[in-house]
Amino acid sequence: MRRRLRGAIHRFRKPKAPATDDDPQEERFTPAAPAARVLQAPIDSDQNQILEPAVANNAAVEPPQQLSPQLPPDRQLVIRSLTTNNVASTYVPLRRPAKRSDFSIAIICALPIEATAVDAIFDVYWDDNDRPYDKVAGDPNAYTTGAIGRHNVVLAHMPGMGKVSSALVAANCRHSFPNIKLALVVGVCGGVPSSSTQNVSTEIILGDVIISDGVIQYDLGRQYDDHLEIKTAPLDTLARPGLDVRSFLSQLKVPRQRKMLEEEMAKIMVFLAQSDPSAEYPGAARDKLYEATYTHIRQGDLCETCGCNGELVARKRLQSGTPQPTVHLGFMASGDRVVKSARYRDKIVAESKSKLKSNIIGFEMEGAGVWDTFPCVVIKAVCDYADSHKAKEWQPYAAATAAACMKAFLKKWTPSPSVHTDTSGPRFLVSYPRNNSFIGRSDVLTKLHQLPFNSTSQTRVALCGLGGIGKTQIAIEFMYWIKDAYPDMSVFWVHASNTERFREAYTSIAKTCEIPGHNDPNSHMLPLVKTWLESKESGQWIMAIDNADDLEPFFNNNGGLGRHLPECAHGTILITTRNLQVASRLTKGMTMSVIKIGKMDEDETAELLSTKLLETDPVAGDYAGLSARLEHLPLALVQAASFIQENSITISDYIQLLDESGQKVVDLLSQDFETVGRDSDTPHAVAETWIISFEQIQQRNTLAGELLSIMSFFDRQAIPYEFLDTYAEARGAEKLQLIKALGVLKAFSFVTEDKDQKFDMHRLVHLVTRKWLVREATMKQFAEGALCVVSECFPFGEYQNWAICNAYLPHASAVLELKEAIESKKAKLARSNLLHNTGRLFYKQGVYQRAETYQKEAWEIRQAQLGEEDTYTLTSMGTLASTYRSQGRWQEAESLEVQVLEIEKRVLGEDHPSTLTSMNNLALTYSAQGRYKEAESLNVQVLEIEKRVLGEDHPSTSITMHNLASTYSAQGRYKEAELLQVQVLENVKRVLGEDHPATLDSMHNLASSWMGLDRLDDALELFQECLRLGEKVFRLDNPDTSKTQGVMASLYYKQGRFPEAERLQVEVLRKRRRTLGEEHPHTLTSMHNLACTWEIMDRLEEAAVLMEDYLRKRQKVLGPNHQNTITSQGEMAAIYWKQHRFNEAEAIELEVLEKSRRILGEEHPNTLTSMHNLAYTWKDMGRLEEAIELMQDCIHLRQKVLGLDHTDTVGSLKALEEWLDMSDEEDADEDIDNNSETDAAMESDEDGVGSSGHHKDADYGAKKYLKFSLPLSHIGRRRFRGK
Repeated sequence: MRRRLRGAIHRFRKPKAPATDDDPQEERFTPAAPAARVLQAPIDSDQNQILEPAVANNAAVEPPQQLSPQLPPDRQLVIRSLTTNNVASTYVPLRRPAKRSDFSIAIICALPIEATAVDAIFDVYWDDNDRPYDKVAGDPNAYTTGAIGRHNVVLAHMPGMGKVSSALVAANCRHSFPNIKLALVVGVCGGVPSSSTQNVSTEIILGDVIISDGVIQYDLGRQYDDHLEIKTAPLDTLARPGLDVRSFLSQLKVPRQRKMLEEEMAKIMVFLAQSDPSAEYPGAARDKLYEATYTHIRQGDLCETCGCNGELVARKRLQSGTPQPTVHLGFMASGDRVVKSARYRDKIVAESKSKLKSNIIGFEMEGAGVWDTFPCVVIKAVCDYADSHKAKEWQPYAAATAAACMKAFLKKWTPSPSVHTDTSGPRFLVSYPRNNSFIGRSDVLTKLHQLPFNSTSQTRVALCGLGGIGKTQIAIEFMYWIKDAYPDMSVFWVHASNTERFREAYTSIAKTCEIPGHNDPNSHMLPLVKTWLESKESGQWIMAIDNADDLEPFFNNNGGLGRHLPECAHGTILITTRNLQVASRLTKGMTMSVIKIGKMDEDETAELLSTKLLETDPVAGDYAGLSARLEHLPLALVQAASFIQENSITISDYIQLLDESGQKVVDLLSQDFETVGRDSDTPHAVAETWIISFEQIQQRNTLAGELLSIMSFFDRQAIPYEFLDTYAEARGAEKLQLIKALGVLKAFSFVTEDKDQKFDMHRLVHLVTRKWLVREATMKQFAEGALCVVSECFPFGEYQNWAICNAYLPHASAVLELKEAIESKKAKLARSNLLHNTGRLFYKQGVYQRAETYQKEAWEIRQAQLGEEDTYTLTSMGTLASTYRSQGRWQEAESLEVQVLEIEKRVLGEDHPSTLTSMNNLALTYSAQGRYKEAESLNVQVLEIEKRVLGEDHPSTSITMHNLASTYSAQGRYKEAELLQVQVLENVKRVLGEDHPATLDSMHNLASSWMGLDRLDDALELFQECLRLGEKVFRLDNPDTSKTQGVMASLYYKQGRFPEAERLQVEVLRKRRRTLGEEHPHTLTSMHNLACTWEIMDRLEEAAVLMEDYLRKRQKVLGPNHQNTITSQGEMAAIYWKQHRFNEAEAIELEVLEKSRRILGEEHPNTLTSMHNLAYTWKDMGRLEEAIELMQDCIHLRQKVLGLDHTDTVGSLKALEEWLDMSDEEDADEDIDNNSETDAAMESDEDGVGSSGHHKDADYGAKKYLKFSLPLSHIGRRRFRGK
């Protein structure tokens, strides 16, 4: 509007040349006498009154004929002269104010269209021909200064709508213009239409002006599932206007006074309408009020465009020609939302009337933010009815009527005369308004309220916590509480983010309190203020030192700012800091003086969100879900609420954004926003707030910054000290440096440490740190560093390392996800090493597919970086072959192992230990395929070489002899196996001694061989000797001792001495539960074997219960799809079969078969075993035809995979032949116990799972053969695989 009105309104500013007759609209007045500095009071021709101490702007007054060219520009005043005689006279200030403190009226506008209308009715513009007034440091506001009537006014332009924005603008305005006596919030609003039964004078139509008699913050309260409960407590509601404002508003409620105000406003409107057509009345036909139940058809379009045709509410004022704007006095509802719902509007009005006894007549968004900062009046004109039917053409007119009313209001407003302030009295110098949305933190505030303000020594307390946790908000609330509770205490606020801000705050204190010497340019402000505060003259005071996050400015070689903090009993200091080290130093090491601020609880965050989001019907769980994802961090929640409101999305939408990815979380945390209590120099976004701390840490302690960087690539929880120590050692740092660096990170609350030296990192800090690294271009450097650390620390995945491996596994998984960030050869090889070690862990735990994936990538990296014939590459190939073998993919395993063996023979030679290990592994693959002769041949070759190269007494030679003995046992050649075991035992005894653990292992294995030869008495005697020596060498509850007892129980079982077997098994199970735990593999083995013993003793109920418990734990430890779990399910089915629970047995066997086919493949031996056993179950259920068909499929596959002569193939053929005879002879009663195909196996104590017997049909037990005869060739034996 201002630009359009420039020519028409003829604003009269200070011209560069005197006025002439060619420009009759401009008049220049000069003071009658320079010494008096006042204008000679002209006579108003219309009202015949003296205007003083300013001039009239009536065109009838003749200007002086000449100007004095000697007068300086600030003594020559230019005012507006109007072309109409309808405009009343206007008082105008004599001269440009000398300083900002001379301004007494502030006008605050949220929208440009509002500010344009206000700007248009200025009488003087102080900024146009002189330099603009400056502002205090840190004030981001934009101002227009001038005069309206007798008042010097400053117009503050808001950057956006809402309470938070207006509160910040008002707070900054108060610092730059400290003597503001009245703030007017001017603009447009939504009106509340009155019912047709009310008096015509109270009927509100578009263009009417509402002057606030009070402001109600209608969106402040507690959000419940079905409603928002508006807060009504005195401390929760906005205060009444000041006495002078209330008196003036009471005067305006007198009909004659209000009529005079409306007449003056009408005159100004005539002038505005002549200047700008958009300020003209749009017409009564466009003022449409629909019934509250009728909703706008299509948002974004005008009613005329989308065809709104609902029933209109009749208004009497619109029926009598063009109505004049009327002024209404009443309560204004102020909140952070644009109300576009008639139903919601009426609901708020009704609740306010019933609970607050207040009649709301308008809705706006800025008044509540200004209310507690200045004495305030809201003057806004109605541009809509706070419903869904918007008509934009009413906004310019409403903005003009509001501006006109404001000018008329100021003409009648008489400010109270200024009174000299006693500088010795209490001062309240807090740079933020009170946060009316502050909630919770009652525990912290209670501690602060109990501070000893009258102590004999100074009280210092620090609020310490993560950036954004709410320290400053707590301090602000506490300072306003001090203001109310201790009115005689001065309150000071010092920004301490850097030395400049600290010095600036002290300078402001000195000037405001008029400390002697503050005007002396030679004065040193910091010691000057410190000395004054320590003197009794300053009275009792409290000072907030805010954002004291950096240690260096306070304590350095020059003494630092810390020496300028006053120390006296009549002063209290409150510090807010993210840095625990700063808190400790500034409170002089008094631990009780540091209050650590933690995250808010769920109730507090829910209340905070309800006050910020203003949703009447949030989805259940939204508040809790959002709070949890943002770690209950107040600043992050306020930032989220701001984003949700600005973008008109739901909480659920925002949660979905957070759940998309870690990068999306960082993006959202980086969004800027406005909120009360954030310094203008401090980034408002959470991410930027923390990055400042990261940079401080990096500058003060380089190692701490680097540790924070690599920790961001680990899993954020339970980061081992070993990782950090390894990195520090590689950097050449000493232990003391590491301790100090970790101390810095803990001091900033970025990490916490538990009693086991494990470190947790805040989830959001974890994500934001990576954003910082991207900004610093160090992402790849620290990603590779983290990978190298974990690779070095992660052990090979053998069972003895499982505890460490499982603890480190989340970190290994985290750094292995950084594949794209890895570029250097060193890092790639570190990745291959970590893949190799973690792949071994998955292999040993039976997670073969994942093990295969890891080992395959490790092989590929080593092949690319080191070449095909490097020993590390060959090791990866051999390990990958082992994963193939375990999945029954023997052809693939054999192919790789043959390649490895050929290369090692050529590169390393046939006698190299690695070559011999590869030969042993290939022998295992041959044995798994039933190719025992080939396996035996390799074992014999290895043994001969080891005897020749290493000697018969070398441990590797003994291992190979043992493996050869296992091959003999697999072929039933127990005598040859025994001879080797005897030789192994003799070698070990001679080399290591009788009491060595390896000697006991050899004794154990020989006794197992004797069991295979049915030399049960000899085996028992050797087991007893083994047990005796074990008790001597180990403790009674040692796992090796329990192992021997377990195998002795198997021996008793084979002898048919079931009670003795049971007694030992119960004892072993008890020991293992106590020493190893309920879910240890050996404990589970004991449970399995005891259940088998109870089954053979016909204690079927107990056997079923124990086997079911065993199966649940086996599934938990190994997972439902692990091979051993599947095998255990088959054994459970065997027990059900024996109990004649055929349906349950069948259900389990069907599941086992499906898993075996899916996980192991159609042709895996275990899959074929599952087919064989399910066929038996169907036969016993009388489903003979289905059983025969399934057995035929099984035989076909067994012939293909195992060969025609394999014992399993032969067993299936015999069963099928008998069943066919049964079918032909219809003899279904033949004894099924004659169909035994092989003995079953109890689990081996050696490896915690069944030995090779569990890869045969024997897994399913006695339902079709004698289940509990033991294949002793495998019980208790170890099979060594190498690599």
